[in-house]
Amino acid sequence: MSLRIYGVARTRAFRALWIAEELGLAYEHLPVEIGDAGARTPEFLALNPNGRLPVIADGDFVLSESLAITLYLAKKHSSGKLYPSSLEGEACAWQWSFWAVAEVDRGVNIWSLHAVRLPPAERDAALRDEALKLLAPPFKVLDAALAQNRYLLGPEFTVADLNVAAVISRAAAMDLSVWPNLEAWLTRCLERPAARKVLALKTKSDKETPVEITRRIARINRL
Repeated sequence: MSLRIYGVARTRAFRALWIAEELGLAYEHLPVEIGDAGARTPEFLALNPNGRLPVIADGDFVLSESLAITLYLAKKHSSGKLYPSSLEGEACAWQWSFWAVAEVDRGVNIWSLHAVRLPPAERDAALRDEALKLLAPPFKVLDAALAQNRYLLGPEFTVADLNVAAVISRAAAMDLSVWPNLEAWLTRCLERPAARKVLALKTKSDKETPVEITRRIARINRL
């Protein structure tokens, strides 16, 4: 197979795996873990000197950064469908992708660690509650953007929806009822067959993750 996706599904590799499934691509999944035995090995650092997941190798072309990967694959394989055909549509897909990283990515991860993923005795309720407060304004923005359309760019699902939904996928475990448009949209996105297939991998990966790895995630990302 010419496309290889590196990264265990629990990580941001989830985003690359989802777009590959959405596009119906043949690919090889290499479930590289974080840390010295995975993304910090000399072999992996030769692909991505940052030592971060995911990375793809599309033939001889190597690309890191999860949302760059999704945008690249969508444009290459689904221009005019999953990837907008107009310059303005393309810019809006970029806008929402960058917005997700800047406004909600960190908050959702903090909430997830201290509400679900860390052992109960190690969760910090103050950090969890502060994350919810920080997420409320951007979630309000997202809810309002979805008030008129089923998806972010209009009536059809695009890479913009995939990127934002993937970034906040762990928010599905939150009480989102105060943002009904967001809640309904996230459910629609995560119930897509491609999303469900990769979410099953992510859930399995979560269950198999040693607690030391979860602690390391919290520590190195200062969550």
